Parts: sequence; C-alpha cells; structure tokens
Amino acid sequence: MQRRENYLYVGMDLHKDTHTAVMVNCWNEKLDVIVIENKPSEFNKLAKRVNRMAVKLGLSPIYGLENAYGYGRSLAVWLIEKGYIVKDVNPSLAYDQRKSAPMMKKNDEHDAYCVATVLINQLHTLPDAKPEDNHWTLSQLVNRRDTLVKDGIRLKNGLHEQVSAAYPSYHRFFCDIDRKTALYFWKHYPSPIYLRNKPVDELFEEFKAIASNTTKSKIELIFECVHNDGNTIREYQESRDFITQSLARCLEQQKEEIALIDCEIERMLRYFDYKLTTIPGVSIATASKLIAEIVDIRRFPSADKLARYAGISSIKFSSGGKGKEQSSKQGNRELHGLFYFLAVSMVTVPKTGKPNQPIFYSYYQRKISEGKTKSQALVCIMRRLVNIVYGMMKNKTEYRPFEDHVVVEQ
Repeated sequence: MQRRENYLYVGMDLHKDTHTAVMVNCWNEKLDVIVIENKPSEFNKLAKRVNRMAVKLGLSPIYGLENAYGYGRSLAVWLIEKGYIVKDVNPSLAYDQRKSAPMMKKNDEHDAYCVATVLINQLHTLPDAKPEDNHWTLSQLVNRRDTLVKDGIRLKNGLHEQVSAAYPSYHRFFCDIDRKTALYFWKHYPSPIYLRNKPVDELFEEFKAIASNTTKSKIELIFECVHNDGNTIREYQESRDFITQSLARCLEQQKEEIALIDCEIERMLRYFDYKLTTIPGVSIATASKLIAEIVDIRRFPSADKLARYAGISSIKFSSGGKGKEQSSKQGNRELHGLFYFLAVSMVTVPKTGKPNQPIFYSYYQRKISEGKTKSQALVCIMRRLVNIVYGMMKNKTEYRPFEDHVVVEQ
C-alpha cells in the first residue's frame, strides 16, 4: 500500500497553450507554483524543478493530470516515458473539491491545487494515466468523421432550402437530396431555367452515365414536375443558383472525405484485432466509436464495471434501509448513446414485418411480457449488448448469439 507521506504531489491544470503546476505535501500545504508552455522543451523544465523539491524533502514525485487525454496528453506521455507516476484526475472530482471550500475560487493555480488535493485524498483509487497512441489516433479519426457527418447535415439542410424554392416537387424524383445523380443535377441544373430547351433523351443519357439503373420515366417525371410547379424563377436567381452549385460541390467533397476516413479507420482497426463488426448491425463506424470510447478493455474487471461506466447499470438510492433503484444519469453519455441506438436497431421491425434480429426481439418481447415498460426492456437489451461487447473485446472473439455467449475472464 502506498503511504501518502512518501510523495510530493503535483497537481496540474492543463490548457491549450500553458499548464499550471502546484506542488503540495501530504498535509495539503502549497510548496511551489510553476507555469510552463505546452511543449516538450518545457516539460523538462517542470520535471527538474519538481525533482529538486522532491530531493530536498526526501519524497517521490507523483503527478495528477486533470485532462490527461486532451490538452495534457503530450505531457502525460512524456512523464510516463521518463518513469514518473501519473494519475488521471476526473474533472468532476476537481470541481467537487472547489465547491467544498467555504468560498469558491476559480483560477489556474487554485484549480491545480484542487487537483493535487484530489490526488492526495484518492491516491489509492485514482487510475493511472495510460494515453496509448493507438486508441488516441483512432479517437481522432472518429472525431474527424463525426465532424464531417455534422457538416454534411448542415450542408443538406442548406441545399434543401435552396432547391425547395427552385424545385418545390423535387422530393418526387429524388428521395435523397444528396445521392449521386441528385448532386449532379443540382450542379448542372440548379434551377429550371437550365432545363429550357433541354431534350429528355439528352438528360437521360447524362443520368445513364452516372447511374446505369436510371429509367427514362424518371427523366420524364422531372420535366413533368417542373411544368406543374409553375414559374419558380425570381430576381437574383443567378446568385441563388451559385449557392446551390456550391453546396452540391461541398457535399460531394464531404462524401469523398468520409469514404477516405472510413478506409483509414478500417485500416486502423486491424491493429486492435477486435471483431465487433461481426455483431449484426455494427458497422465499421460504430465499432470504431465503441473502441474509442471504451479505450483499453482491460481497465474494466468485469462487464458490470463497463455497464456502470456507460451509465447503463441502475444505482440504488437508500437511507435507513429503505430505498429503490433508479436509472443512472451518470457515466459516459457517448457510449450510452451508442448502446442505446444499437439496441433500438436490434428490436426494430421493418415494413416487411420480420424483426432485424429475431433473438433480440424475442428477448425484448419476453421482458415486456414480464411487466417491464418498453424503455426498461430496451435497457435490458443494452445490458446484454454490454456483455457481448465486453466478452468479444476481452477475448478477441467473433460474435455468437447472446444465449450461447460466455464471458471468459482473463
């Protein structure tokens, strides 16, 4: 067991440009304050100053980083490579420490002191910082993909605003505004004025070169809709046409970028050797998000711990021997959302009337017949999925139907 009086505690408040460090002894006495720039050449300066204080007091330095996987990642990696003990301090713990004071203060030095205080009080429970390059790189790719997807939604909304004015009935001939043929059409025919004197056969040949399954009846439908919509040309139409064409070009580029990132994510997933994509309904994008949020599966001793981390396990609130279990609002909300939407896809019944995943659907119906609400039954599905994902990542196995799925502890 580590003895608190043997360490010099260094609490770090980390930012994009600078880091603030406060050295504290086990009696919560502030010994020194250091401010460094966020670059490797300054990290050595910090370590030397901390080491001098540690030698002077006969203590071993231990670092607590509030953002070890964000702005402090470079510092955490540097310190770990040099052999120092580095603990990851959850920002919520430092926030609670600030609130516990009679008068709440907020500045970099006090924030770093609060981190050091948490480090002292929870020395034996705080996790070691393990900013591994593979998980970090994958999370960067996932974040980049999510950003592009969000940008695509904004672009599609903007494109809809433009083309709905020029082509009020466009949804009759393009069910998806950003499909390949649609984007070609918006780039070359942003408003009906470009279709004047345009032969049906000529437009049909253009579409045929893009999508071989294009039918002539669809081209005729376009002209029919344009005719029935009436005159949609307004003043300054050229500028609005330019906007439409610009949005279509951006959407094409966005789709190409997402395709490139998907290829890179697929290549990156090979380094992990997880087989999450064998789960029905789990795409490469979903698998990469699961791995990026869970990080190292070995930090969870059991599937119960992973469920608690994802905010899926219920929490018991009681006093005097009385109480009840309630759903948790804590945990990793991104991971919670992934399991939620995955569970929804498992029990969805398409128009064909056949469930996407009969095993999960029957389990879902059985829970409802036992008296659970639909939301509670869905949580049961999520909990099953946690067991499956945990077992597959722990043992690096392929998916097996959950009724036969066994989690082997290692």
